[in-house]
This record gives sequence, C-alpha cells and structure tokens, in this order.
Amino acid sequence: MNYMETLGARAKTASYSYAGAGTKEKDAALAAIASALEAQKARIFEANAKDMAAAQENGMSASMQDRLRLDDARIAGIAGGVRQVMALPDPVGEELGGWLRPNGLRIRQVRVPMGVVGIIFESRPNVTVDAAVLCLKAGNAVILRGGKEAIWSNTCLVTIMREALASVGLPEDLVQLVEKTDRETAADMMRLNGYLDVLIPRGGAGLIQAVVKQATVPVIETGAGNCHVYVDASADLEMAVRIADNAKTQRPSVCNAIETLLVHKDIAAAFLPKVKAAFDAHSVLIHGDETVQQILGSEVVPATEADWATEYLGYEIAIRTVGSVEEACDHIRAYSTHHSEAIVTESMENAEYFLNHLDSAAVYVNASTRFTDGEEFGFGAEIGISTQKLHARGPMGLLALTTTQYRITGNGQTR
Repeated sequence: MNYMETLGARAKTASYSYAGAGTKEKDAALAAIASALEAQKARIFEANAKDMAAAQENGMSASMQDRLRLDDARIAGIAGGVRQVMALPDPVGEELGGWLRPNGLRIRQVRVPMGVVGIIFESRPNVTVDAAVLCLKAGNAVILRGGKEAIWSNTCLVTIMREALASVGLPEDLVQLVEKTDRETAADMMRLNGYLDVLIPRGGAGLIQAVVKQATVPVIETGAGNCHVYVDASADLEMAVRIADNAKTQRPSVCNAIETLLVHKDIAAAFLPKVKAAFDAHSVLIHGDETVQQILGSEVVPATEADWATEYLGYEIAIRTVGSVEEACDHIRAYSTHHSEAIVTESMENAEYFLNHLDSAAVYVNASTRFTDGEEFGFGAEIGISTQKLHARGPMGLLALTTTQYRITGNGQTR
C-alpha cells in the first residue's frame, strides 16, 4: 500500500463512521474549527510567514503572493465562512421524491454524502479550510492536496482542524493533507480508485487540464476564468465604468475577475477614456484592438489573437470593440472558459439575447462578474466553480458534495 492508498484507506474508514452523523455533531465540529482558527492565529501566521518568505525568494508574482498571504482580516473571513456553512441547512437526509409502486414497494430518493472527496488546489490556503468544512457539513471525509508553495500554511491549518475534530470526539482522519508535494504523489491521487469517490481540481488551467486528462477517478472540472464584460450601445456609461473597474481591479488574481472588456463601437469614444481613467488608478495595462489604440493612444499595447484567450490574473486587460450584441456573443463563445460573463445594457432585448446565447455557468445583466462566488450566492464557502454541465455547475456548495440514494421499502415482494 503506497502513501496515497494509506491516506485513502484512513479516509474511507473515517467516512464510514461519520456517515450517520447528525447535524448537531457536524455543527459542533465546524464550531470547534472556527474557534480554533481564531485562537491559533499566531501559529497560522508563523507558518504562513515561511511560505511568504519562500515565495519572495523564488520570485513569485505579486498576484500569486496575494493569494498566498494570510492576515487578520483573512483569518476572520475564513472563520466567518466556517460559521456560515455551519448555519446552512444540512442537505443529508433530504427527501427529493417518493412514490408508491403498484406492487406495494415504497421508493424514496434521498440525498446522501459522496463519501471521500479529494481536492487538488494551488496557492490559496483559504481553500484548505473552505473545502474541509464544506465536505464535513455534507457528511464526507476529505483528502486535500495543496501546492508546495503553501505547504507550511496548509499543514498548520489541517493540523488545527484535526485537533478540533478530535476535541469533539470525531475521527481526525476526516480531514487529511497530502504532505508530499511531488508529481508522483499527485498522480497517485488521481488514480486512487476504490478510495476517492470524486476528485475536484481547483486552480489554474494547467492544473485543471492535467487532472482531467490523467485522473481515473471521477472528476468535477472547475474552471479557469477568462471572463468578459460587454458594454452595450445602450449602457449607462457610469454604471459600465463601475462594473468593469470592479470586475477587473477589485481582486484581479481570482477566477471571476474579467480578462476581456468588449465595447460597442458606437459608445467607444465616450466610454473608453472613462474606463481608462478608472484603470489608471490601478496601473492596468491595456491590450487593445486598432480602434482602442486610436482612441486611447500609445499607452495601449496592440492586442494579439492570444490576448483574447489569456487569463492574466493581474492588472492587465484586453479590450475589443464590436458592432453588436451578436458579435459580442460570438467573441465570448470563441474564447470563453464558460465561467462568468456580463452585459451592461439598458436594452431588455439585448439582455435577453445575451442570456439566451451564452452557455457559461454564470451570466449577468448589469452586475459585476465578481459575484460568482459561493458566499455571495448564499452557499457559505465554496468548493470551487464548476464549468462543466454534469452533476454540478457554477459555485459549488453543499449540494454539489452530495449524491442521491434510492431507498426502497417492501413487505416481502419478489420479482
């Protein structure tokens, strides 16, 4: 039995003992985790400082360092997210339907835990806690595999969570961390059939595609975020500036930040200087088409075909002018990762066209794409944002971490 199989066996055993846990037991575990995270801040910061020092030494980009950094506000946010999940209804045991067959069999469809969930993610230690507590609330055990750049932070966070579980009489092995960060161990995790019931990658496009292509266990594909805002000819320009600025600069390193701004040519001359002024406050580098270059001048970098497909994850954006909502949708369909798209418009007809002709997981009218988030949707913390169409789509909360079981009661029927 190799390292990953050992973790898998422990998780499977823990999941069996936890499957019958009631809501009170689950919530006691989450309350203990939230309190422990707040009480152990100094311990967490000490571990995170080691990761940050290594990140700076290795030349990690500013946006990636931002993902890695933990401070008082972020710990408070993480603990608050745990309590939000704790306050959510327990999905396990919900009866989705029931019927009586002519032969007397009573059939019920009931929501049940997945069992053992695996998460592979990159340098955001908040994911370590978000993923664990969502899995626990949904009745699952979880195996977490973060990137080597966050190994000190993740090890500390998982140790604190395991201690909290033990303090309320639950198995520590409900939450485990893959402490080996080599590629061979990651590959073993992707082939952990018989132990993992589902594997969820959360991170950049390279990680996600590697898992999708290599895994032999079931995978829920979460998405890289090449997201778009389209400013229609009828848009309120001040609203459009606020939405575009928020969607790009409020936190550019996350997957629901926009990477391309599409602008109707009829309002480009009036709108582009306004949005550039907002972007200039954050030193956003603009890649633009010929019209954008003509309007905004030499500071604009000529856009290439590759720019329309680039997830910058920083203070850069591609801007293109289009002639209609149809052309905007054509562009989005060609380059989108099917994550989040927004239209700013006063035209109900164009809004409906935009909603009906895009197949991204979240489509907005007159609002920022930054709302594609489990907490903002009322799910508490999220496990990721699914861009696939089977089982789970969009921000994945508790329901995405459950499956269903048919429960049939008879009185001696045979077939």
